[in-house]
Amino acid sequence: MESTVQKNIREPIVVVLGHVDAGKTSLLDKLRGTAVQEKEAGGITQHIGASLFPSDVLVRLSRGLLEKFRIKVEIPGILFIDTPGHEAFANLRYRGGSAADIAIVVVDITKGVEPQTIESINILKEKKVPFLVALNKVDLIAGWRSHPELTFDKNLNMQDKATQKLLDDRIYTVMGQLSNLGFDSEAFYRITNFMKQVSLVPVSAVTGEGIPELLTVLLGLVQNFMKGKLSFKAGPGNGIIIEVKEEEGMGTVLNVILINGILSVNDRIVTGTDTGAKSTKIKGIYLPKPLDEMRDPRDKFKFVKTVAASAGVSVMVSDSEGIVAGAPIYVVTTDEEEKRYSRMIEEELKSLTIKTDQVGVILKVDTLGSLEAFSYLLKKANIPVRYAEIGPVTKKDVLEAQLVRQNDKYLGVILAFNQKSLVENPTVPVFFGNVMYNLIQDYLNYVKEEKEKDLRLKSEKLTYPAKFQVLKGYVFRRSNPAIFGIRVIAGILKPKVRVMNSKGEEVGSIEQIQVQGESVQKLGKGEEAAVSMKNVTIGRHIKEDEVLYTLPSAEEVKALKDTNLPEEDLQVLKEIIEIRRKIEYLYGY
Repeated sequence: MESTVQKNIREPIVVVLGHVDAGKTSLLDKLRGTAVQEKEAGGITQHIGASLFPSDVLVRLSRGLLEKFRIKVEIPGILFIDTPGHEAFANLRYRGGSAADIAIVVVDITKGVEPQTIESINILKEKKVPFLVALNKVDLIAGWRSHPELTFDKNLNMQDKATQKLLDDRIYTVMGQLSNLGFDSEAFYRITNFMKQVSLVPVSAVTGEGIPELLTVLLGLVQNFMKGKLSFKAGPGNGIIIEVKEEEGMGTVLNVILINGILSVNDRIVTGTDTGAKSTKIKGIYLPKPLDEMRDPRDKFKFVKTVAASAGVSVMVSDSEGIVAGAPIYVVTTDEEEKRYSRMIEEELKSLTIKTDQVGVILKVDTLGSLEAFSYLLKKANIPVRYAEIGPVTKKDVLEAQLVRQNDKYLGVILAFNQKSLVENPTVPVFFGNVMYNLIQDYLNYVKEEKEKDLRLKSEKLTYPAKFQVLKGYVFRRSNPAIFGIRVIAGILKPKVRVMNSKGEEVGSIEQIQVQGESVQKLGKGEEAAVSMKNVTIGRHIKEDEVLYTLPSAEEVKALKDTNLPEEDLQVLKEIIEIRRKIEYLYGY
């Protein structure tokens, strides 16, 4: 099918997301490699952080499926954002939403939806970005026989019944996982309404199976549901900086996704820095050569004077100091426009930076996109934030965390995403990471471990519930102090604890516990030992065969209820409370 590209329609921006090792890069590499094999001049251009597939290449890669499903290609192409990880998507933030028109979420079909995938999907959901799922590594399904030359339906029919069932089982697993996240999904070949269900497309980045179907579904979704959003507006360009980096032989460059309009050399632009808005001038615009020519490192980039949306380009500016990824860029032609866009950016920066007096964690990140995405994820995880901003960890951050620790030691920490520390040996916990999910999980694990440790220390100081029996025939001294044998029925018995009888009456306290002449600090269920008690006479205060209990204070009982006692020990505590209330009515409340 020939493309019938409409005028004034830009390329949709497609971002590829997924868990580490799910195969995002491999899938894009396969797409690009397949396109290069077409040997068409300019068949595909790989920009920095993006790959542009023209419409004629998309038609060929779809292998007749577009004609089969009566899909006319009316868009000039597709711009794939291929910077690794969901951080790239985060930097595509645009006017409170996202510059991405649609996303492909890559899932390892052998593993299902993994934690980082969930994080990506939640961000897509928050930004209201539609997506489809590429179920990668279908070639690893047990018994799968690859036939990349066939369409997927014919390929599937050639598989053994057992293999077909295994694939179906994997698909239904992912459907269930997506359902838990609030999405109705189905295998693309069973979908009746592509608008209401998320498409699941089995693919292999190794063999190329399913890739024509993936592109066909993608094109169908884009053209049926997004055409109005893709209207091209001629005039001054605007876009997003997805990366600020040092490029060998070029210095600092801004990797920009141009969303609309036109960008030209000598244009004046307004963008965002770590301290506010900035105006600067474009010195150069660079496009990498087509992919089949990029193998020659001596001539990697092509200088252009102008470029139109949608496009991924490397831009050099006269003053790049402080410019941050995730910041918008606007071409301005008048001083009034510069002031207006500067105000917009300042307001945007102010709304993103979190500064409060509340007790919460300190968040330091590398880009505006990360700031927005990470703040959202912390909110979802019910982790309060004291302040969040772009930049490395400083002494000020450490001092702020110390202040927080005075009220809540679990929140008095610093989370540093893609950032370094300017402080040697900080006096507060600092967590570093380049995957948001892992960083949050590291912090939550720390909180869990610290609370468990604190609980252990607290419980060690408490009178632990214990029930024990005086052994008949093992009275070694009747008084001053009384020394006699006991067996623990339940709980844990420690020295220096008060003891009561089955009537709830306090009878004294255990001074020492000895096993074979050696002092011990605790005795567990079923264990026997000799104990000593002052101011107690055997036969008068305590009788042989009698069952006794430890006697925690009323305050200790309240604390013990919060220490996650084992069920059996909890039952002993309940028994102690019930008995003691015969004497002390409000005991344990």
